[in-house]
Order: sequence, then structure tokens, then C-alpha cells
Amino acid sequence: MLSPDEIRKINHEIALVPVRKAACIEALKIVQQHRGWISDDSLRAIAAYLEMSAEELDSVATFYNLIFRKPVGRNIILMCDSISCYVMGYREVYEKLQVLLNIRFGETTPDARFTLLPNACLGSCDHAPVLMINEDTYRGLTIEKLEEILQEYK
Repeated sequence: MLSPDEIRKINHEIALVPVRKAACIEALKIVQQHRGWISDDSLRAIAAYLEMSAEELDSVATFYNLIFRKPVGRNIILMCDSISCYVMGYREVYEKLQVLLNIRFGETTPDARFTLLPNACLGSCDHAPVLMINEDTYRGLTIEKLEEILQEYK
């Protein structure tokens, strides 16, 4: 079931597009903002509200890597794995993150503090390697900087 606030925000997005279905990505983002991820129940509720099938909406949700179909940690780490980052030290940074967090791509720390995800490009190739934690971008990473960066996130 969608909350009144979610419905209000989704209605705003529906008003901006020619057909209800066209608001599906924004609706997914709105519900994810409120709940942290898109459960099967949430997906079905959004689909019904937008007058589309759950399968149709799931195909949209699973296409976008920033729509989470399973629970994630409080802090999302997006690690750029593009060729620029790879050439400039991505492997060492990724290996150090694995050691510090004891997780790999697609996993969440047991305390739900971090989820680590790969990302094809974060748009800072000239400052590789790069990662994002939530809305914060870190460029020119070295393994020495990682512990200090991670300590900023509870």
C-alpha cells in the first residue's frame, strides 16, 4: 500500500507526463526514498496505481542500477569500474574496500552500514579512480584515503 505522501508525490509526477505509465521511474524513486528499497509488495502497489502490470514495472526497476530490489545499507557505495578507473588503480581500491568492509560487489555489511555496488561510469574519468558514497563523490582515490572516508559515514 502506498502512503498518502507517496501518492501525493507520484500524482505530481503523473501530472507532468502524457500517460500514467510514463511516471514509473519517478514513482519507483519516490517509494525507494521513503522505504530504502522496492519490495515486491511496493512494486505491485506502484504498478497498480500506475495501471500497469507488476512484470512491466519490474522490467523497468531491474534495468536501472539505482533502483534497489533488495534491502541495502544506510550508505550506498558506487565504485566506478570503467576503463579509466581500472587503468588508474581501481583494482587496488576495490581490494582494499573488500578488506575494510568484508563484502564484495552486491553485498551489504552485517551492520547494514554499507552496500557496495559497481557502476559503469561516475563521470570523473580525469580524476580516476572514483567512488560515490550516497551523494558524495571521491576522486583521485588511493587506498590510504579509504579508511578516513568510510569513517565519515555511520
